[in-house]
Amino acid sequence: MTTLAVRYTAARTLDTASAESSPPGPGEVEVAPAYVGICGTDLHIFHGDMDARVSAPAVIGHEMSGRIVRVGPDVEGWQAGDAVTVMPLRWDDTCPACRAGHQHVCQRLDFIGIDSPGAMQQRWTVPASTLIRLPDSLSLDRAALVEPTAVAVHDVGRAGVRDGEKVVVVGGGPVGVLIALVARAAGAEVRVVELSAHRRLLAEELGLTTWDPSATNVAERVRQWTGDAGADVAFEVSGAAAGMDTAVEVLGVRGRLCLVAIHPQYREVNLHRFFWRELTLIGARLYDRSDFEQAVALVADGTIPAERLISKVVPLAEAPSAFEALEAGGNVMKILVDCTDDAQGVAV
Repeated sequence: MTTLAVRYTAARTLDTASAESSPPGPGEVEVAPAYVGICGTDLHIFHGDMDARVSAPAVIGHEMSGRIVRVGPDVEGWQAGDAVTVMPLRWDDTCPACRAGHQHVCQRLDFIGIDSPGAMQQRWTVPASTLIRLPDSLSLDRAALVEPTAVAVHDVGRAGVRDGEKVVVVGGGPVGVLIALVARAAGAEVRVVELSAHRRLLAEELGLTTWDPSATNVAERVRQWTGDAGADVAFEVSGAAAGMDTAVEVLGVRGRLCLVAIHPQYREVNLHRFFWRELTLIGARLYDRSDFEQAVALVADGTIPAERLISKVVPLAEAPSAFEALEAGGNVMKILVDCTDDAQGVAV
């Protein structure tokens, strides 16, 4: 079968090319991706920032939903037609991190869609061990947001957010809004700090309170909101130096700062603030299976209104232009790539 795939070929260059689909091997399944989300990591790849890991030409994409089309030998519990998403992690189970039970941060981790071929294609072969079952009631376009929701679930869990705590999310992009929604579902009071008026409006339509850091003193607003105590938890999701400064500044005594964004450059951090208030810095990367399963439940029951976060759906052949639209910013939150056969045809 000849199919289509989106490939990264060089910095700021994507193409669509034909690919041959072969039967899945032992322990593998072949999936027909339905929808694939474009995320910040994909944009980093597009910019050429991850060429040390990505071997061009490379099929990218890891936020997905789809259905199984073929099952390889020795695979049990799955059959053609099952709706699935994929937890795109392959670990070695032998490194110190894996032996300590932290397989999701394996020291030789294969992040599928970065280190090996991803989902932005019409047929995709993956290990059966990576599959996460989707309920039949969940539409596949909404299900494409399970992976970023799993990121948010993991982040909120790492930060130990508790009922009644006051939480500041710095950065109101897709992951920031998802973190805010998951934290709210955990019982926290949440404020989102975001420069973009469009993103603030969307967050407010979802019932979240937002602040524009260009128009208000965020630290002073937090002081008033918390009765001079400071926030219990701050999530840094902006990836900007100013965002890091804000996240540190808003925290109260023994507050926790959860670092979510990828900061490609070294940052100056107010360590005196960490000393003076006994703050804690927490790294949060990826997710595990329980995070994914909770994310499925949150999207399926509407706690995460996934459909409200989808700005646009484009056919696979138009994926390169979708990257450019996301890069330009504006009134865009999440773009999905429609990989279904009827969107652009498959030659058999």
